[in-house]
Order: sequence, then C-alpha cells, then structure tokens
Amino acid sequence: MTRRVLGLILALWPGLALAQDGPMSAIDWLSDSLDEPASLGAGEQPVTGGASIAPVTVAPLDENQGPRPDAIGLLAPHVTGLPADLWAGSEGATIARLIRDEQAGMLPAARALLMKILLAETNPPRSTDPDGDEVFLARIDKLLELGALDQAHALLRRAGPASVEVTRRWFDAALLIGEENEVCAAMEAVPDLSPTYPARIFCLARAGDWSGAVLLMGNGRALGLITAQEDALLSRFLDPELFEGEAPLPVPRRVTPLTFRLFEAIGQPIPTTTLPRAFAQADLQSNTGWKAQVEAAERLARTGAISDTQLIDLYTRRAPAASGSVWRRVAAMRDLEAALEARDTEALGTLLPDLWRALSQAETEVPVARIHGAELAALDLPGEAGEIALHMGLLSDRYESVAGAATARTDRDRFLIALAQGTLAGVSAPSDDAQAVADGFSGAPLPASLAGLIEAGQLGEAILRALAQLDFGAKGDLEDLAGGLALLRAVGLETTARRTALEFLILERRG
Repeated sequence: MTRRVLGLILALWPGLALAQDGPMSAIDWLSDSLDEPASLGAGEQPVTGGASIAPVTVAPLDENQGPRPDAIGLLAPHVTGLPADLWAGSEGATIARLIRDEQAGMLPAARALLMKILLAETNPPRSTDPDGDEVFLARIDKLLELGALDQAHALLRRAGPASVEVTRRWFDAALLIGEENEVCAAMEAVPDLSPTYPARIFCLARAGDWSGAVLLMGNGRALGLITAQEDALLSRFLDPELFEGEAPLPVPRRVTPLTFRLFEAIGQPIPTTTLPRAFAQADLQSNTGWKAQVEAAERLARTGAISDTQLIDLYTRRAPAASGSVWRRVAAMRDLEAALEARDTEALGTLLPDLWRALSQAETEVPVARIHGAELAALDLPGEAGEIALHMGLLSDRYESVAGAATARTDRDRFLIALAQGTLAGVSAPSDDAQAVADGFSGAPLPASLAGLIEAGQLGEAILRALAQLDFGAKGDLEDLAGGLALLRAVGLETTARRTALEFLILERRG
C-alpha cells in the first residue's frame, strides 16, 4: 500500500462525524459483518476493486452435507451422561427460549450442568426453522454471555458457514480470541454469504493485502456503504501515521468485536470493564497489565468461563503492587499457598477468615475451594478457620470424602455433612433455607409442572426449567428451590443436586 493511494482515497470522503448505531440482535453487540445476499441485475458483477482472498474449500451445510447445527456438540452422550434424545418431544423454539432465559449468575454447580447441556451432542428437537440452527444459536449466545469464548468458537468452527447468523457469531468469537483468519476466508469463499465492507477490509488487511483493502474502502465510499464512523476508524487502521497528532477517536456507544479489535490496532484499546463479559477474554492476553488480567479472570471465573487453575495462577503470579480491592485477594491467596506449603496451621488459622471474606466479595470462593478445599479441611484447624476450612472442603470435588472424615461442631455443619453424604434422614434442618433443601431431598412427589414434562419424555426441557427454578430459589423462592432439587434427583443428577444445595447453604447468595 502506498501513502499516496491512501491519501487520495481519504480525500474523497470528508467528515468524521459519528454514525448511528447499527441494528441490535439477540446478542446486541455482534458486529455488522454480514449482509443478506443481494440479488444482482442481469449482467451485473459484484464490485471488488480487484481485491480478493485466497479461496478455501467450504460450503454451506444442508441436509445432504452434514448434521443440522442444532445437532452439533463438543461432548458425546457417554461423556456428559445426558441422553442423545435429550430434546425428544420438545419444540426447538421452546428450548431456545429456555436456554436464553437461564441466568449467568446461577449457583456454580447448576451453571456447570447448564454448560454441559450447551456443549452436549444431541439429536435436534422438533423445529420448523429452515436453517436448523435456532437451538444452536441460543446455545452459542448463552456461551457468549457467560464469556466462554473458546467453547463457543469450537462449536462454531464445527458448524462452519452454515448460515448468516452462525457465521456472524463465528466471526465475532474468532475476533475476540485472535483466530479470525479461517472465518475471514470462509466468508469470502461461500457464495451465499455477503461480508460487509468493514469486515472485508479488515480481513484483507489481516491477510496482508493492504493495497486491496485500501481499494475496497474506496469502492465502499463511492457506493455509500461505509459510514463516517467506519471511515475514520478504518483509515487509521490502514495507515495510522497519516493521523499522528490528531485527537483520539470517540468510542461508539455500541462496541462490537470488530470495533474493539480496530480500536486496539490503532493504539486506542477500549477498557473491557463496562463491556459484555465476552470481551474480558481479551484482557487475559500477556500484553495486558497484571491487575487487568486478574480482574478479567475473576469476572470470567464467576461464570465458569475459565479454569480454576487459571484464576489461581493469576492470583499468585507475583507480589501485590498495592493494597485494597483486588490486591487484597492477591495477597491473601499468596499467603494461603505459602502457609499450605509450609504446613503452617497457625498462619492458616489467622488468614483463612480474611481470605474467605475477600473471596466472597469477588464471588470466587468456589474456584479456590475446588483447588484447596479438601486439603484445608483435612488440617482440623480450630475455631472460625476450622469451620471455613470444612465449608471449603464441602465445596470441593471431594465433598463426600471430606464429609465422611469431618466432625460436626454446630447443627448447621451437621446438616451440611449429612447433605454431602446424601443422608438427611434423622437430621434436623437448622433454618428455613435448610428445610427447603431437606424438602427437595425428601423424595416427595415432583411439582406437577415438572412431573408432566418427565412423563411426556421431555427430559431436557424439564432440566432447563428446574435450573431456572433453582436460580429463583437461590434468590429467595424456597418452594422453587425444593422443586428444582427434587427434579435433579429424580432424573439421576444426584451430584449436581447435592453440590447445588451445599453451595446454596454455604455461599448464602441471595441475588
């Protein structure tokens, strides 16, 4: 690309006023990267400005070429424990709505079951959707809402350029994890897809064809297909040196992944703290400051979008740079690991109460408990630290063995230990919350609404509705909590039922 060519094109498009925000969608921050194919008049050819991307062997999926997107998953039934006919008897539109309605802030064990459902390989439900992707799109949108970009991207790659909406999400997920080359090539190669000018310009530049990108931008301007806001941003992206010394561009009200990447490329990175959770993945990169990495990891850990070890590694990477806020948790976690390594029970007795309070503020108790809870519970610490250690052990994957070795010091702990072992008979509930849990484990008949779904063979729909009830229950509707726990146990999800109940009683979150 020559500076002269770019300067000539820039001169053709005066004004850098902000454009109006584009249309919203189910995930209202998606990039406007694809248009519906436009029919051309007789003899007309699409304008490309001589720019092209090397072709790849891809094609839209149809019934003769591969499975419907609704059937695509990452986890086979023998891995999830969920049947292939999970959606039997249910309408696709109903399942899609229920998935979209599930809340990201549900208790960790319940959310882990939701994540398993989102990634499961199943037979598609009944549907009149011609693209066969209404449930698939709902699953992807929920993963994006949770910030689970790697999982969403893996599903989208399997689906390929199956439809405009599937490809839009593939493009945006790829942008946020820096894996856009494959989807860029697919968008250009598939005849049924029509990338917008900003998307094509970005893809050409990423492929190294800067001259082609500049020429294509000139065509887009001439046709009125590039807004003033897009023009300002793309011009700086293609040659930032032309704008040295000028004022920074204003950040648009609606930031899309494409906008986000372009602002990053011109040296104006947009903070992710006020953006949707999926954008936080960008802060995990090594070129981001450590504090921003820790804060992003906490945000993603709250929805199970990153592993427990990722969070612990960031907490303990180095000494805190200041005090208060996130640094309090960093300091406490470093002290915890040092005390565990030294087997210093006196230090642990002092630091655990402060650690628990600090983690509770960030709602990251469960990831830490899953890593260190069982080890702490085995140390038989005194007083408040001993109670916290027991609770952390009951929040760990080894909750049942922790309960088997524990000695109850309070009625509440006696109930928790019995719950972890699945034997509540003969144990008194110490509170209304505990009584609701006991009701869910009593073996009483299921609520009529859930029982009817089971009888009709609509297992997946029943589980999704039970998860919603558990979320309502965690926020105070104890009858819903009991019903949701009872449903999980009735369909064989005993582990999820116990862990959800333990989290409800130990974490004491009420919305």
